[in-house]
Amino acid sequence: MTDAKPDPAPAASPGPVTVTRKRFLRQVLRLAGPYWNCERRAKVRSATLLLFLLTMGQVGLSVWGNYWQKGLFDALEQRSVRGVLLQIAVFALILAISVAVTAGHLIVKRWLQIDWRAWLTEQLVGNWLAEGRHYRLMFSAGEHDNPDQRIAEDIHIATESAIAMGHTLVYSLMTLGLFINILWSVSGAIIVPGTGVQVPGFMVPLAFVYAALGSALGWMLGRPLVRATNDLQTAEATFRFGLSRARENTEAIALMHGEPLERAGSSSRFVRIVREYDRQSLAFMGLVSFGTGYGALLPVFPLLVAAPQYIHGAMSLGALMQAAQAFQRLTSALSWPVDNIGEIARCRASADRVLSLYEDMQQLDAAPQASYGPRIAVARSDRARLEIEDLCIAEPSGRILLEHFNLDIRRGERVLITGDSVVTGSLFKVIGGLWPWGSGRVWLPNDGGMLFVAHRPFLPEGTLREVLCYPHPPDAFPTSAIRHALECAGLSWLVSRMEEQANWEQELLQRAQQRLSLARVFLQRPAWVFLEGATDAFDPKGERLILEMLYRELPNASLLNISFHPNLGQLHHRTLVLSQVDEAKMLFDGRRTISIH
Repeated sequence: MTDAKPDPAPAASPGPVTVTRKRFLRQVLRLAGPYWNCERRAKVRSATLLLFLLTMGQVGLSVWGNYWQKGLFDALEQRSVRGVLLQIAVFALILAISVAVTAGHLIVKRWLQIDWRAWLTEQLVGNWLAEGRHYRLMFSAGEHDNPDQRIAEDIHIATESAIAMGHTLVYSLMTLGLFINILWSVSGAIIVPGTGVQVPGFMVPLAFVYAALGSALGWMLGRPLVRATNDLQTAEATFRFGLSRARENTEAIALMHGEPLERAGSSSRFVRIVREYDRQSLAFMGLVSFGTGYGALLPVFPLLVAAPQYIHGAMSLGALMQAAQAFQRLTSALSWPVDNIGEIARCRASADRVLSLYEDMQQLDAAPQASYGPRIAVARSDRARLEIEDLCIAEPSGRILLEHFNLDIRRGERVLITGDSVVTGSLFKVIGGLWPWGSGRVWLPNDGGMLFVAHRPFLPEGTLREVLCYPHPPDAFPTSAIRHALECAGLSWLVSRMEEQANWEQELLQRAQQRLSLARVFLQRPAWVFLEGATDAFDPKGERLILEMLYRELPNASLLNISFHPNLGQLHHRTLVLSQVDEAKMLFDGRRTISIH
């Protein structure tokens, strides 16, 4: 046996695992940082720089437009036809450049949004669908319900909103810096009545006060929106998951006439959506009501404040309009938080759902290196045999199913395993590397391939050729080999449908599906075959015939067959009967076995 030994893994903790959440901004940076430094970072950084330059162009055009407005109203006040015509020409130029800059900005921004989404989706899907994490995650503590929805929908929302808000924030900061200077210079100074104190650029501090009051009231009214949005998105994901689950199990539901219960479950989940939607509507109501009044007052307020300066001749009509627009630009920039509170809530809720899935997968991977005891270690040996040493299988809760189990299967040996279905099913998953809870060591053979055939075969949508070759590409095997495999499995009538694309789980009955999964064995010809109830849909004669065919086609293959059908022992070299540990409630804490009386 090789000297390389698998690292010990910890036992499942009986209690829930608490994941410490860092601050939201740091969490977002943990997702954005790797993207910024990914393998295509040259394109990402170039696009980000280009987006920044185009944003600078947009701000520059708004400043130019502000000065253009002053020139136009001054020309109108002077009744200068030449001046008005000149301003019309300038406006045409500003408009043409604005259209080009806006179009370019849109393309670059959307490219960044879809590229970040594609990269993040690839990373999470790659982690989720690797090393059985998608299976093990179901048994781990944490907030990772509906991972498919988190990957499909929440990544979309988080990446799109984050980039859009990042752009508007940068735009607002640059606008703030430029329009403070403009407003300071055009608003002039006023004398505080009764004091003789002159206040220069008086509209600048006034804009800060106006925006500060508006932001404070907006945040106070909008705080409930964050929680309401998060709860609503969770309810929506749960509703979609329920519908998807019903679609996947449509045959079983129809046979059991379970439609009324499914409708009731769907209705109760939708009632939760309505309840959370109403909560969000109430949160929106206060914010929108305030925002309407705040926005309606904004264009009028600076005109009223600066009107005395114009009336007393201290400011031209053009300067008055320039000051009013600069005031609006400045307060809009200062009001970015309150203007974006709804989008912040939406982005934060989705980002938190993505990050919780990301962190829980990290926690899942970190568990084997934790300090609270070993888990089942699975590794490859350099010998042509399967060896299991002092195996203890436990449930995620810690309850022991099997202990002190040893097994040695030589190459070419056929072993039947029967007994308690919970224990045998767990053993099948242990050998497949899906069940880490417990202790002991499993040495997998290092010669030839291994193929696991479960009770319910997975038949991906696609052509029959793709189904049979799975998980290999469809061109991995010649057509003649596929035809021979179908004939060996008793499915010669499907040869003519080899290139047909269909939902084979719906097309074929359970027995035909199991025959199709065994046809994969005949086609892929592994050295080690592990079956778990893979022939339980067969009648006794058909089951015997398919196993005899398997032995003829793969005479040197090893077989571990988990089955509960009688009279199969004579087709195997030996039979093992497994049963659960005595119901004295044995718990496993990773270091020792504890009896609870």
